[in-house]
Amino acid sequence: MAKKDYPNWSKEELIRELNKVEKRKKYGIVWEDKPEEVALLCKEKLPILVEDKSKEIETDKIKPVNILIEGDNYHALSVLNYTHKGKIDIIYIDPPYNTGAKDWKYNNDYVDINDQWRHSKWLSFMEKRLKLAKSLLKRKGVLICTIDENEHAALGLLLQELFPDKEIVCVTIVHNPAGIQGKNFSYCHEYAYFVYPLGGRFISLQDRDENPDIRPLRNVSGPGENNTHLRESAANCFYPIFIKNEKIVGFGNVCKDNYHPKSVNILRKDGIIEVYPIDSQGNERKWVFARQSVEAILEELSAEYNKKRKIWDIIRKKTKFNYKTVWTDTKYNATIFGTQLLNNILKVKFPFPKSLYAIEDCIKAVIHDKNNAIILDFFAGSGTTGHAVLELNNIDGRKRKFILCTNNENNNGDGGGIAEEVCYPRIKKVAKGYIGILDNKQYGGLGGNLKYFKTDFVDADPTDKNKKRLVDKSTEMLCLKENCFDEIKKGDDYRLFKNSQDTHLGIIYSDDGIEPFKKEVKKLNKKFIVYVFSLDESAREEEFEDVVNLVELRPIPAVILNVYKRIFK
Repeated sequence: MAKKDYPNWSKEELIRELNKVEKRKKYGIVWEDKPEEVALLCKEKLPILVEDKSKEIETDKIKPVNILIEGDNYHALSVLNYTHKGKIDIIYIDPPYNTGAKDWKYNNDYVDINDQWRHSKWLSFMEKRLKLAKSLLKRKGVLICTIDENEHAALGLLLQELFPDKEIVCVTIVHNPAGIQGKNFSYCHEYAYFVYPLGGRFISLQDRDENPDIRPLRNVSGPGENNTHLRESAANCFYPIFIKNEKIVGFGNVCKDNYHPKSVNILRKDGIIEVYPIDSQGNERKWVFARQSVEAILEELSAEYNKKRKIWDIIRKKTKFNYKTVWTDTKYNATIFGTQLLNNILKVKFPFPKSLYAIEDCIKAVIHDKNNAIILDFFAGSGTTGHAVLELNNIDGRKRKFILCTNNENNNGDGGGIAEEVCYPRIKKVAKGYIGILDNKQYGGLGGNLKYFKTDFVDADPTDKNKKRLVDKSTEMLCLKENCFDEIKKGDDYRLFKNSQDTHLGIIYSDDGIEPFKKEVKKLNKKFIVYVFSLDESAREEEFEDVVNLVELRPIPAVILNVYKRIFK
């Protein structure tokens, strides 16, 4: 930068500009951040939740309670930063693909291909939401984000910037074998970014019971330049495997270099047969696994008698494999298992719903608390993720829960809002059962319970009046945080809740509720998590000394406001 280019700048102004240049990012993605109205609104209004009880779904009280939040996902994620920080096992999202086809809005205007800021708007849009989502993941949680070619590269760089301490792997999924015609190529795939912690195993092994890999444990590869198939290439892979009564009963030590078995099989006096990796020409080969690691695959091994050679050999039947980075199964076809499947459930038009089985496999691929895992999708759309979770629970009897967030805009082409006319009725039908629109078949309900919430707001100005209003409107957020929805007592200034795990929740909305609340707690003699109204960060401990062993006190609205101060700063 030469001073002649800025003849009217002072020396101090030039120094400030040079400092800005020096601080600019040296590597990564750079874009013009575009302000977003839904984010700016949170400077003036704080998001809360309001339950729509008319949309509650209950099929079985002992089943977990799933959540559907109607509203902008920026506001929903803000609420979840209080209720679910560090609690989510898997986040699966399918954000708008920024094709330029007016299929998503920014500040209430559709973004089309002629918008010169469309990439910056998309990145600004995604960065805000991914930052909020990041804090929701458990320490071992996994983020999965699907995308197409329009923002594939940009998303990859954005994820590297937001998750510098994570491993990021991009999987290609063939979701449209027929292809979508582009200018030069016909696109038949999309991408799924898996973001997970460094080190350790966080992606599970894929079960292939119907298509196992069956082959001898003996290395049967052809000779290479270094004779990698022979004993001398890996001495610790030459050892006996013991069989008795046609079963493997143990493994011997690695053979000394000067020991050469006289036969493939050696029958001992105790009836045990020692099996060595020697081929039909008498060549001493090696087992595929070294002695120190072979016991880890014992369950995959079996003894098999070779009638032609009249010997026993060791066979490995492998049914678990690492997931590949290209998924090509026909079940990922979004036309058949996305659009047609949805059209068989609902009479609606919805653009490009995902294959149910693609999402199922994404969830199954992640190692997590499979019994009680929480899966979040904050671009829920037609509700395929919720459907997938209910389907998986129905198959294996586990108790995974989903949280779906979607707006209720009319962009499904059918005159109705996405949340109320597509996502919710789909979940209701698959949970309770339905008759297929296209095939007229009866489909049994998958089960599952659901609470339906809408985002709303209270004024952010920190007056005592607004603090009291936030407390009065906090019930749904507190119930969601503690997973307690069954009301057992409602007083004028307090309410009591519990859940099937015998967790108890108390909410005290004003000073007048303290004494009657304590009276009920003594009567029930149960340990309560208690949110008590306080204008400061004190939980009023001195007023609960007579029930100190029955209460765990937390001040409201301070516990909520502290979170919002952090994310809306």
